[in-house]
Order: sequence, then structure tokens, then C-alpha cells
Amino acid sequence: MPLPPLRKPPGAPPRARFLARLLAVVALVLGTALTGPVPAARASVALTRVSDFGSNPGALTMYVYRPASLPAHPPVVVALHGCTQNAQVYADNSGLPRIADRDGFLLVLAETGTANNASQCFNWFQDTDNRRGRGEALSVRQMAGQAVTAYGADPQRVYVTGLSAGGAMTAVLLATYPDVFSAGAVVAGLPYDCTRDDGPYTCMNPGVDLSPEQWAQRVRDAYPSYTGPWPRTAIWYGDQDTTVVPRNATELRDQWTALHGLPPTPSRTTTIGPDATQQDQYLAADGTVAVEVDRVPGIGHGTPVDPGTGTDQCGSTGAPYFPASICAGYWIARFFGLDTSDPGGGGGGGASCHTASNYAQVQAGRATASGGYTYAKGSQQNMGLYNTFVTHTLKEQPTGYYTIADNGCP
Repeated sequence: MPLPPLRKPPGAPPRARFLARLLAVVALVLGTALTGPVPAARASVALTRVSDFGSNPGALTMYVYRPASLPAHPPVVVALHGCTQNAQVYADNSGLPRIADRDGFLLVLAETGTANNASQCFNWFQDTDNRRGRGEALSVRQMAGQAVTAYGADPQRVYVTGLSAGGAMTAVLLATYPDVFSAGAVVAGLPYDCTRDDGPYTCMNPGVDLSPEQWAQRVRDAYPSYTGPWPRTAIWYGDQDTTVVPRNATELRDQWTALHGLPPTPSRTTTIGPDATQQDQYLAADGTVAVEVDRVPGIGHGTPVDPGTGTDQCGSTGAPYFPASICAGYWIARFFGLDTSDPGGGGGGGASCHTASNYAQVQAGRATASGGYTYAKGSQQNMGLYNTFVTHTLKEQPTGYYTIADNGCP
């Protein structure tokens, strides 16, 4: 944490002014010695403030990042910062603006301030802010509506993600406005309505244990007349998080798999990214990923980023709570189905097809070889001998799940 600037008290004598300057110089020298050279200033992402988006009962601030090239009727991603942060910090470090540029979606950043919460946290734990039609939840819903109206965005493709208190508020929005948000990604967040019987700090650590059906009922209670479908939900957490402990990811998984009528056992498990993040996916009957849990190894509380220029890299570690690891934003966009470089998307959108020899399919990572035979990744269908002579067409839908489609692949 940076040292606060030293200020001269009114009427300070020359000796006091001298000491203040001396202390400031010492602090600067020590700070440079301990932290190394001060990094060059990095340009902030240009955000546009939107002042009129509704009644705004939660007294939030709305910002928009609009890519230079935006398709007609673009998707919308709403992003919610964590405690002690603001919209600009989240835009500058999360990597989401760069992903918006690549994938062509409108990025809306909601911001709270110290007038609402001394630590600049979204008030996910207050009934006045976490219920449909109230406070901060309604303010964010109004921002989403403004984005659709003002920018001609697609109301069927509105998504939300957030970190920590913003992650917990993401769960609030998915529960209270399932008719608005078709999917969400909760990063280091908590189950909806955890504080009904417990305080927020108990929910955060050690966490609250309820049955999947009890958790699911709390979401149903948020909008009793709603009959579905429920939003698809991705859950991200660091396995070393002591602020919002990993138990909350398990309870979130139970809440949303129960809502989708799925067992808490993953349909498939794989590893992704440079750090072998474990990704558990829970598939609906139509093959879409209804719930996804991503366990990031070796990090604590924060939104993981992977600075760099690669396709699957993003973000900056220039502020607290952005640990270097995997670019969560890239994978979240895939889960939402927004990744333009991936026709299948993360949500089971349009299929992609690949025709090649069994040897080439294995080399491309679409199949595995064992005992001289080849097996399609995901379905584990036997494709025959592992060689260059046997050829198959594999259909990928959703991402990473392959089936043999030799008779046609739409």
C-alpha cells in the first residue's frame, strides 16, 4: 500500500517543514530501494460515463467501454469491481476491454463508492440492495437496460461478471434478474442470500454449508413467479483464498447445479491455461455447459490475469487483487459464447467440425491414444487404430467435447 502524502500542518514552523521534507525524501528512497524502479505510467482505458440510466436507487455510477468496431446488436457484458477498487481500476487490469475489442461486445462497468460502503464494496449482503426491484441490484439492471436501448444491443445476450463483492453481487443479479442476464461468471464470490441466517464475514470465512436444494430455493425465492430458464453460471476461485474461502465455490456449485436439475458431479473435467487450472463442467441435456467451476491453483483472492499479447492472455498486475496466473476474462468470454475465434463457444453454440487422420486428431488435441487405439476427447468414443490411415470427422460441441460425425457435421 503506498504511503500517504505528507502534508504541512497550518502554521508549521520552518523546522517542522524541513523534517516533513526529509521524511518524504527518506520514504521515497526507501520505497524505491524496496520495490525497485517506479514503472512507467500505463495509459488508462478510456471509459465513458453515463449519467442518465434510470432512477438509480442504489446510487451507483455507470461507465461504458465501446470498442471502435462494434457489430450491430452486440452482446453486453456488465463488470463489477471488487472492494477498494473502482471501475477504472477494473477496466485497466482485468483485461476485459481488450477482449471486448477482439470479440465485439459492449462492456458496461458499474461502480460503487464510499458513500455506499466505506470499503467501496457492493452491498451484496443487504436486503435493501440484494432484492429484485431494490437498491444496487436494480441500478445494475437499469444499466443493462440502458445499454440495450442506447447502443442497440441484443437483449438476449446480456451477461454479468464480477470480483469478490462484485462476484457476490453477480450472484445477486443472476438470482434476482434471471430474465435479464442469460449467464454470469462469479469470481471469488458467494452463494446468493448467504446472509439470510449468517453475517457476511461468516459467509466469507469459514463459509456456510446448506444442501443444494436449500441453496436453490433461496434463488427461487428471489423471483417466485419466474419459471426459467435459469442463467448459466461459471464459478472462479483461487485455491489459496483465505478471504472468501474455497468452500463458497462448492456451495455456489450446489446452488446452481440444483437449479438446473443437475447432480453435483461434473460431466467432464479438464485443465486449462498455463497453470493447469482445473475446469469442471456440468452439462445440460442438450449438451450446453450449464455450470462451470474453475479452480485456479496457487493464488489467493482476486481476478487472475495473464499479461501478454497471446490470444488467451490478458490483463495487468498493476493493482492489488489481480494475481498473475490465467486470463480469466478470456475463458469467461468463451463460457459466455462470445469468443469469435472459437465457433463452438463455451456454451455449446454452433458446432465446429474437424476431418483428419486419427494420428492428426491426437496431435491436434481432439483425441487421445491408448493401447494402440484412438478415443475422441469428451465422448471417449473409440475411433479405431492410432495411425495415419484411419480418418474420422469429429464434431466439437460444446468446446472441448468431441463426437464422431462421419455421416455429416452441421
